[in-house]
Amino acid sequence: MTYCVGLMLKKGLVFMSDTRTNSGVDNISTFQKMFTWEVPGDRSITLMTAGNLATTQAVVSMLEERSKGPGDRKPGILEAESMFQVANMVGSLLKEVIAVHANAGQRADAVFDATIILGGQIGEGSPRLFMIYPEGNFIEASFDTPFFQIGETKYGRPILVRAYDPDMSFEDAIKLLMVSFDSTIKANLSVSLPLDVHAYEAGSLKNGRVFRIQQDDPYYEAVSSGWGVALREAFRQLPAFALPKDD
Repeated sequence: MTYCVGLMLKKGLVFMSDTRTNSGVDNISTFQKMFTWEVPGDRSITLMTAGNLATTQAVVSMLEERSKGPGDRKPGILEAESMFQVANMVGSLLKEVIAVHANAGQRADAVFDATIILGGQIGEGSPRLFMIYPEGNFIEASFDTPFFQIGETKYGRPILVRAYDPDMSFEDAIKLLMVSFDSTIKANLSVSLPLDVHAYEAGSLKNGRVFRIQQDDPYYEAVSSGWGVALREAFRQLPAFALPKDD
């Protein structure tokens, strides 16, 4: 399983992904699920993947090949004139890869499916965030719908809904995402650290802070334990419930 989140802020975009993949309790591996491209001064693009690993790796490899420079190839994401065009390219490629794998492999419902979060900024356009479906179509985030999740989404969603603020700093947004991921990790063993993070500053047109939170990260451990303590304290402070009296 996977858990990835892309979050819109007035300051820019924040991305976080886990790195665990598994096909059974005895076959657990670590794979990168976040990928970035940049042309400093022109664009920064981030992509996160969830779903069939062969499908997502094929999509990323083909995007890399098409971004390597001139030649007999299709235009790549480093040549697109807008993030909307990039989303179209990635959606078409994802649909194509799924179709090829499905036709060549064993038939099974959704076995080759994948979902992608795509975000970034090109030129004078605004930072944009998309969720791309296996069928190749996509939807775009706005401040009415300011974040996208893919993978194991249900456990980490409540804290995002309750605590998100478009004016929050990158530091607070990353702390919020850590709580969301911690809730997911504690509820589902198929999601785990290390976590990859990218904080992109609007208007910078280059990759921002890209880093990895390791298993033994002291700040993550402090957030994890502190959140549990804070929840218990908040629960104790809620008004006491009174059982209805017998008639």
